[in-house]
Amino acid sequence: MRQCRLLFLLSAVLNALFLLSDWRFAGTPHFFVAVPARLAVVLFSLLCFALVRRAARFGQAQAVTLLWEATTAVAVAFLVSSRSDLALFVVLLLPSIFYLVAPTSFRFTLLMGGGASVLMLIGYLGRGPYPPTLLGLVLVLAMLNVALSLVVIHANRLRRLEWLATQAERSARQALQDSQALIERIFMAVPIPLVVSAVADGSFLRVNDAAVRYLGEPGATDLNGRTMVDCIGIEDRRDVMADLDQRGRIDALEVSLRDGNSRRRDAVITAASLPIGSMRAVVAGIVDITERKAAEAHTRWQATHDALTGLPNRLLFQERLIEALRSRAEGIVALFLVDLDDFKSINDTLGHAVGDELLVAVGERLARGLQPGEFVARLGGDEFVVIVRLPGGVDEAAAKAELLLSALREPFPGAQVAGPMRASIGFALAPHHHDDAGELLKDADLALYRAKALGRNMALIYDPAMREAMNARVEICSAIVEAVAQGRIVPFYQPQIDLRSGAIEGFEVLARWNHPERGIVPAAAFLLALEDAETARQIGEAVLCHAMADLSGWRDAGVAVPRLWLNLAPGVFRDPAFPETLLGKLATAGLSPEQFGVEVTENVLLTRQGEQAGPALQRLRAAGIRVALDDFGTGYASLTHLRRFPVDVVKIDRGFVMRVGEGGEDAAIVRAVVALTAELGLDVIAEGVETQDQRMFLRALGCGFAQGYLYSRPVPADQVPALLGRGGLLPVADAGQGGVVAV
Repeated sequence: MRQCRLLFLLSAVLNALFLLSDWRFAGTPHFFVAVPARLAVVLFSLLCFALVRRAARFGQAQAVTLLWEATTAVAVAFLVSSRSDLALFVVLLLPSIFYLVAPTSFRFTLLMGGGASVLMLIGYLGRGPYPPTLLGLVLVLAMLNVALSLVVIHANRLRRLEWLATQAERSARQALQDSQALIERIFMAVPIPLVVSAVADGSFLRVNDAAVRYLGEPGATDLNGRTMVDCIGIEDRRDVMADLDQRGRIDALEVSLRDGNSRRRDAVITAASLPIGSMRAVVAGIVDITERKAAEAHTRWQATHDALTGLPNRLLFQERLIEALRSRAEGIVALFLVDLDDFKSINDTLGHAVGDELLVAVGERLARGLQPGEFVARLGGDEFVVIVRLPGGVDEAAAKAELLLSALREPFPGAQVAGPMRASIGFALAPHHHDDAGELLKDADLALYRAKALGRNMALIYDPAMREAMNARVEICSAIVEAVAQGRIVPFYQPQIDLRSGAIEGFEVLARWNHPERGIVPAAAFLLALEDAETARQIGEAVLCHAMADLSGWRDAGVAVPRLWLNLAPGVFRDPAFPETLLGKLATAGLSPEQFGVEVTENVLLTRQGEQAGPALQRLRAAGIRVALDDFGTGYASLTHLRRFPVDVVKIDRGFVMRVGEGGEDAAIVRAVVALTAELGLDVIAEGVETQDQRMFLRALGCGFAQGYLYSRPVPADQVPALLGRGGLLPVADAGQGGVVAV
């Protein structure tokens, strides 16, 4: 548009000046042609100058230019009709101006340039005679148009290339601007803090809104006045610079930051070096992990602490024990395993809520009694563990164990537990016993087991003999379980004799192990297996099945067998359905309950199973099964048991019978038991009768029945019919001299 305005203005000015030269035609007919034509060019040039100023698009400017070209070409065609030397020059000049100067599109440039040449030629020739140079003039105009057309074509190609380049540059610039704008929007919109800072002084060169909110003071809109030095501690800055110097980037480095409120925050920084001119900068993303670390710490606490007491649990205890053993330089590491006595009865009588309160109180008391560096944890249930480093030895560890017991024996304020709390402690020392954490815990557990077995409410140190006994117990239990599976646990039968007539009144069923190498092994050889509740149950099941099969076989063979007495293990009373199960097995085998009796020891009635034993024995007795109290006099509160539990027969323990001939306390006890049972209307059986003197003493007292080697050792099932076929058994000599005779 500037070019158009300049072109139109020059046209008006120059043509106005050319009016002066047109006065030379004054007085000639051409004067009246030249002056109007010149004035028309000037007027249209000024008009186009005014119109083009209002143009807003290229098309409008081009239309004005085409108007100017058309009017100028027509007017100049009249001017060159004078055929003056100047007119010939104009014939050649005006098309050149249209070709080279007028700012029109390619096709209009060619059209107006060629059209102007034609008009110039027509106007120059006019109506007069053609000059002799007509052919040369036409050729010159043709060559001029061809040459100018080539120039215009070439210029148009260049302009197209320039236009394409300009458009490409414009598109690239626009794309770059759009990309920069997008990146800027993304940079500002990213919810995590992003910063660009100078490495030299840590000053912030660029930050996003999240960074301002995170690192800036409350209400701040920028981070002016703050640097990365203000936000990151010295040690973390050293780690940051080390990574940047070595690798030029930072991959998820955990650091501690100070935010705009001067609070310490945990964050992960990922960054890379970014050169900005000659300045070395770094662009960094900051991810706050304070809440995540707090959640991880809380999860870790939950995983390593007991939910009820808040004490460390077994997992953390194992870690601390391993750590204590590894870091032990001098002195010893004492491991105390604490178990509350009779805690189950508290839960059963007072409820689990009271039990939980007591566990919390015990944990607090144990924790309060610890010195710095000592550790207490709850392993589960009512079992706690304490780790203590001691400079001394066994005596100091024993004193510590007594302190723990004393602390637990003190009354618990607010607790509903009557009397002081009792506990048992087993403890082991490293390196005296073991340096391995697992083995040391086993040692303390074995000591605790022994303390429980010896009466509880005591602290006991580990002794290697405990492990030997436990290994022996595990070994014999494994062997017995295998023997049960192979059918090698079989019943032997020891007769019970009427002291007056010698008649066999019953058989006690005794377990024997038919060992593949050692032959028949008595129960005394696997007493350790009988101490294990599950193994004892399996032995009892095997003996019962064999005894029922033997009794069925004797019945089918026409052999009348008196009552069979079965020994019940303490563990059977844990099952409330035991009486019905036993009676169901007898019914399935077609056997009458009156053919059986059961023997229980006083120790069974004194244990936790005592409460379950009473109803179970009542049910069996009601069904016809007789009940015998075995080993009478070796337990506690025997008279109470005779009153509380359904008992038909009392068996005097062999420990009293074997010394009755010597008189003294044992003889007095036997007299008292026989007299007591007689008053209560109970039968009495003396166990372990082996001499004639014992027999005579018992018979003189009025003891009804005896059982022992003086009459018969336990025999296998195939010898029972022979014993019964003799009619009765009378001794002919002491058991040590041998001999059994039939009567």
